[in-house]
Order: sequence, then structure tokens, then C-alpha cells
Amino acid sequence: MIYITQLIYIVPGQEDVFDQFESIAIPIITKYNGRLLFRVRPADNAYIESHSDKPYEIHLVEFNSQQDFENFKLDEERKKFLHLKEQSISASILFQGIKL
Repeated sequence: MIYITQLIYIVPGQEDVFDQFESIAIPIITKYNGRLLFRVRPADNAYIESHSDKPYEIHLVEFNSQQDFENFKLDEERKKFLHLKEQSISASILFQGIKL
């Protein structure tokens, strides 16, 4: 099992476009032995300390294997809508790990 945590930063005003992309991409995760564990929009009052910009969303996803994650990224249906991702996301930071 691998875990993917992603901090997602949105282009201001592109929230609806981002939601369109997510409505397509998130269901595809299960097709590749994955599961969305958390999708969080952190509120300003949720921070105790911060030395970085606040992400719009934080995702935690698990996949059975690295190959499943790679296959998800190459999914043809998802790739048709990457223009929505590129239009709406200014930056993202991805952390990959395993359960200890």
C-alpha cells in the first residue's frame, strides 16, 4: 500500500473548474485499486502555526501499489480533462509514503 498526500493551490477564480476536474478524476481512483481517504479544505482558524501559503485542498489517497498509482496517472479518460487541472491549479505538492 502506498499513500499520496497532495497540497493543492488554486488559481483565484478557478474553483469551479477545479471542481469539474475533481468530479472526473476522483471516481477514476477506484478503477486503479485506490481510495480517497481525505479531501480537506482547511479553514484559516485550523492552523496553529504556518510558514507557507495555505493550500486550497489537501488530499490523502491510498493505492495498493506504485503501479496502480502510475496506471491512474496514465488513465485515458483522466488525460482528456487535464486541461481543466492545468487551468485551475497554480501549484501542487505531492508527498508519497508508506504506512509504518
